[in-house]
Amino acid sequence: MKKKVTGKDLKKEAPRSPRIRVGGYAILGRTIDKCRALVAGNIGEYHFDCPLDNMLFGFKVVEGDDFKAQIEQGASDQEMVEWLNQSGEKKTPAQIMRWSEKMEASSLYDNLEKWDFFVEECNKLGLDPSKTTTFDWLEVDDRVFHAKQAA
Repeated sequence: MKKKVTGKDLKKEAPRSPRIRVGGYAILGRTIDKCRALVAGNIGEYHFDCPLDNMLFGFKVVEGDDFKAQIEQGASDQEMVEWLNQSGEKKTPAQIMRWSEKMEASSLYDNLEKWDFFVEECNKLGLDPSKTTTFDWLEVDDRVFHAKQAA
């Protein structure tokens, strides 16, 4: 029997920052928040199984649908960490830490396919794209979006 899944209402508040580590993984807390919101029907403008989530899924070699199935069963953050650690490709704590640090320092500015999009989005927010990490951009975008929603 499925549990009632609750979490943040992403129509009213942002998911966790991608830099907040859950079980040592960057992105995981944000992905959990978005997936719970999707299952609960209050994801708003956010997207689950998006390119950011897929960075985590690709690192561990797991599928978004399998991740979502765990959330649908009511898995806690700790249970999601345990599932992720046991699923897909095995990673050591050192590998997880290095990957998380790399993700936190990375920027879509360095991605030729995403460069135009990233420059435009940064410019809208008054950010210097050449000095803005992907995580910095997401955090500012979350704050601006939710400030507009509250107004």
